[in-house]
Amino acid sequence: MNKTVKTIFSLVLCLALAAGMVLPALANDDLTAEAMRFGSDGRFRILHVTDTHLHEDNVEKSTRLIALACDAEQPDLVMLTGDLAPEDTLEETARRVDQLMQVFESRQIPVAVCFGNHDSENGAYTREEVMALYNAYSCSVSIDDGDRLTGCGTYRIPLCASDGGELKYNLWVFDSGDYDGEGHYANVAEDQVEWYRETSAGLERANGRKIPSLVFQHIIVPEIYDALEETDRKTAFSYEHIYEKGRYFRFSGENTNYGMLCEYPCPGYYNHGQFDAMAERGDVLAMFTGHDHTNAFGVKYRGIDIVNSLSTRYNGNTSSTKYGYRVIDLDENAPEGYATRVVRWYDFANDTAVRSLAESRQDRNLLAEIRFQGFFQKFFTDFSVFFVQAFTGRTVRYPD
Repeated sequence: MNKTVKTIFSLVLCLALAAGMVLPALANDDLTAEAMRFGSDGRFRILHVTDTHLHEDNVEKSTRLIALACDAEQPDLVMLTGDLAPEDTLEETARRVDQLMQVFESRQIPVAVCFGNHDSENGAYTREEVMALYNAYSCSVSIDDGDRLTGCGTYRIPLCASDGGELKYNLWVFDSGDYDGEGHYANVAEDQVEWYRETSAGLERANGRKIPSLVFQHIIVPEIYDALEETDRKTAFSYEHIYEKGRYFRFSGENTNYGMLCEYPCPGYYNHGQFDAMAERGDVLAMFTGHDHTNAFGVKYRGIDIVNSLSTRYNGNTSSTKYGYRVIDLDENAPEGYATRVVRWYDFANDTAVRSLAESRQDRNLLAEIRFQGFFQKFFTDFSVFFVQAFTGRTVRYPD
């Protein structure tokens, strides 16, 4: 072997060894979805849909509203974060899953799924069986992590530059469980936290920097109560701690707040260190959850936005101003941030661009019904907010 060939061989061997040192530290391939890309305009839009609770009495109107939202927002990815179609049997659940997934399949919109506390709570079927239902559709990018981690559906989605090169963002998806052995809400488990730590560190080593990340899961983290302000008694727009009676919490003026707190947050009872790990790693910009149906708010705490999104379903006369969806916009030229907004069904139905998308009399009647219901709901909500803020000087609703 001549000197030139030896040099080339040595260089290739060194590169291979270096790659071998880096690759194991990255997210395991079987827990990493196929990389997605920013659009040619450098933008990427996520539609956050959660807590659809699809049943026979609401599935038609709920899926039609979600379809109209897809047409209006044109998302690049739909995030489904649990409590989606919890019917009594797997066969019934399959029908609801089909009604929901056909919305995205027909529009060729990629979909990522994680589960909530209701998705398999009755014991008639497993999370793995339900994940198989979603993964039967070509639009699903979801991963069943098998026996690797607690639960079903903990994985990551890489988001690369529009040219397919540099990794710009990382989207973490967690199964936050259902209930612990004592009947409390569950939380992301220790092995999932350790997987995040190792994977996050591996991504940093491989890319030479921390990768800005967003987290999606169903149940909010216990630290939400640390981010709020405790009051000595019940006051307007303050809510009792879910696990500690007689302790009331509301927005704290010391933190950056978004939206409005409409019910007490419902985290898991035991804390397995997920939020601490993410605060220590310093790569997570925001955590997006559902679970608490009417809460559409965010609080910046220890450098991370703890964000809750409202239920995305039609629910009769409570749907207009309390339910809707969230949009998250990313820009590959500004990877250290994101933009988000909440769209409530009442505002959605009053948008002239949305009304132009109505394809049938049923669509127009549905939007008209929402506008009628929402007018009165919005009036009383706005009056309550104005009254409290005017007479107490305390802000209870912030820009979304």
